[in-house]
Amino acid sequence: MGRVNEPPQLPGGSFAAWSRDRLALARRGADECGDVWQLESGVYVAATAGVCEAVLRRAQDFPKPSSPLFPPLKRTGGAPTPEERVHARAARMRGLRPQAVADRIGEIAPGTARFADQWPTGRDVEILPMVRPVLAEIGVRYLFSDDAAALLPFAWQLFVAREVLVRPSHWVWPRWVPTPARRFRTRRQVAFTNALRSIVRRRRSSGQFGDDVLGQMLRPSSRYGPLSEEAVLDTLPGITVATFETPSRAAGWILLHLARYAQAADRVAAEAALLPADPATTTSTHLDNLQYTQALVREVLRLHPPSWLLTRRAPRQTQLADYTIDAGSTVLVCPYTAHRDAREHPEPDRFRPERWLDDSGSSAKPGVFLGFGTGPHGCEGAALAMAMLTLMTAQTARRYHLSEPPGAEPGYRVTTFEGLATAGLHLRATLRG
Repeated sequence: MGRVNEPPQLPGGSFAAWSRDRLALARRGADECGDVWQLESGVYVAATAGVCEAVLRRAQDFPKPSSPLFPPLKRTGGAPTPEERVHARAARMRGLRPQAVADRIGEIAPGTARFADQWPTGRDVEILPMVRPVLAEIGVRYLFSDDAAALLPFAWQLFVAREVLVRPSHWVWPRWVPTPARRFRTRRQVAFTNALRSIVRRRRSSGQFGDDVLGQMLRPSSRYGPLSEEAVLDTLPGITVATFETPSRAAGWILLHLARYAQAADRVAAEAALLPADPATTTSTHLDNLQYTQALVREVLRLHPPSWLLTRRAPRQTQLADYTIDAGSTVLVCPYTAHRDAREHPEPDRFRPERWLDDSGSSAKPGVFLGFGTGPHGCEGAALAMAMLTLMTAQTARRYHLSEPPGAEPGYRVTTFEGLATAGLHLRATLRG
């Protein structure tokens, strides 16, 4: 899932120039230039599995730039301190760690079943506009439980602001310039924050914090004590959008693969047939039993990582593979090419979910799977995203055969600027049996 950040801004606008055919260029660079290659002066690409893993784990040498899409709002009290940010992340993770997600599978599953139930059959349907609202409802409910209904409209406006802000432009403005897109973002962020503030105060005054992610952030910890109200409010807009924005991109690729690989879809459907009739009674055991479905999701994320390019900066001179990286340089970590490293994945361009079921297909091996990043800045919501995507895939394949519209050309276009997505993808659903 990951934190939603503004696109990389490279010296001289090189990212915009590279964007014309950057996937092909990245792949060619990995094949021809090795583990690391230089895009231009001060800009390097980490292209293979081991080097990508090293950059993401060496957070002191290659820290993540501080460029949140939703920066702290300007207030007289100032932004949260670094210590408060550490506290806020630890508090969020109490609600997002794998065991916490496993305990709430019964709250996630009904939304994925509703997505499958609402799919109109017998006609071509555009996928991403259908997926996003469903995943938004699931994600926002996971974060805020019964208060989700009040916050969902504001969360959706945050997503709209994000779409406006990351829209490709010929101009790269300094971050302090109040462009129309940034002013629009701020207005939507203020509206979301004001709605959330009343909920935070009500929960704190009643002492009923709740067991959701917000409740975990409001509950004082033995190490840090209570979080300030502003630290809670400032750290939630980004994670709120991330719960559904990044998984939506992944869902488009997954559903496309169900349409293209009928045997794989049939195998998912066979596993999904064992899910309970009432989705609310789904447990972590049911999710664990969807082993092939999870392998399929992981394989799609390997081939088409939604966050295919990650930006890191070098604050001081350091060494990376055979390169000396000067202070101030940008290092682009490319999970897309790392996932297609033939040393880690035999037949790397082939769609083969079974590779994750083999003894050799361990996602814990360094660099093998970076779909959710790794290291200190790895995706906070990885377990939630995997649960959402696995259950959505299972419920969809359980009910339908999917197919692409007829024609020689694919019925979508690949967008890469804000992440790898299937824009305009249309699929048709036909009931099984």
